[in-house]
Amino acid sequence: MNLQLPFVARTKEITLLQRLHAQRKHVLILGAEGIGKSALVARLRLSLRLCVCPASERLSEICEALERELGLDAGELHLIARKNRVLKSLKGTKRAVVFDGASWTTPKLASFIENVSERAPVWLCVRSERPWDIGRIWPLLVRFEHVELKPFHPGESLLLVEAAVRGKMVPVDTLNIIEWLHRHAGGNPKILSKLLEEIARGQYDLSNPLALQRLNLDRRIHEIFPLAMIKKEARNRDE
Repeated sequence: MNLQLPFVARTKEITLLQRLHAQRKHVLILGAEGIGKSALVARLRLSLRLCVCPASERLSEICEALERELGLDAGELHLIARKNRVLKSLKGTKRAVVFDGASWTTPKLASFIENVSERAPVWLCVRSERPWDIGRIWPLLVRFEHVELKPFHPGESLLLVEAAVRGKMVPVDTLNIIEWLHRHAGGNPKILSKLLEEIARGQYDLSNPLALQRLNLDRRIHEIFPLAMIKKEARNRDE
């Protein structure tokens, strides 16, 4: 069960990124797993001109994403020709090129990103800016503005829970455990969303501390073993 939760909070970050986009700055969007980097980019696509690579670990998948964004047909071209054509198409573009999920960059990939940065603003979405985590792109980061996404504070977690209640995705009494939800999610929007998904299955007495412990345990089990969740839901349907 994936709840269709709305985007909430991040007002300051949105305003900052809109300004940096207007200034054609290179940007490093930094934050832990599940903190909302991809969700923020998706939100900004509604108002800004962005070319988004949702996967940024291999040059082939990056070229495929950029070709799709730029309306290019790969045809029978080999990868080098595709790469050069993408770079040529980006020259003078008013879009920023977003490399989402960027991590360890090889020399070849770092060279490509540097070439892109000479033609268009580049946004890198990363979990870490440490050289041993990000790879060969690290020396270029001095040219990037840093925007760090921090965990939700309690008021922002409340906004997400209230939205889930308004949408009738979770029961109203979920609001009674907002402090518990925020604490166990550590302010991480993805973990908070997963806890809400567990609640949406309607298997927990939210007034019972033992049930809340089971709720968090189930969330962790389903995170590690997603197949167990699928089988469990299938059994519930059969019953």
